[in-house]
Amino acid sequence: QVQLVESGGGLVQAGGSLRLSCAASGRMFSHYAVGWFRQAPGKEREFVAAISWRGGSTYYGESVKGRVTISRDNAKNTAYLPMNSLKPEDTAVYYCAAKRAFDTTVVLTEIEYEYWGQGTQVTVSS
Repeated sequence: QVQLVESGGGLVQAGGSLRLSCAASGRMFSHYAVGWFRQAPGKEREFVAAISWRGGSTYYGESVKGRVTISRDNAKNTAYLPMNSLKPEDTAVYYCAAKRAFDTTVVLTEIEYEYWGQGTQVTVSS
């Protein structure tokens, strides 16, 4: 089992940057694919980015492509999501999620993920 805790959210002006972190506790974080999702008020949860168990494969949602870079450090049991050129429409609660996977799979749909963090708020002011 894996417990996930997100951090790094906050209030930033449009055009600014933030780096979100997802710290995992439990066993064998390296055996999990990781994804980031976000949910804005009144909207459905949206896929942001995903990374395979060793980081060799990544995938991005269209709304953030080119502005975020998902990465992970398995030695530190942590995944990261640096975000640049932030826009007001990026305002949301950001969640990380994990699913056991032992290959280059990137997991794109939230229903496939087994474990979720509690989320971190990102607010981008115009």
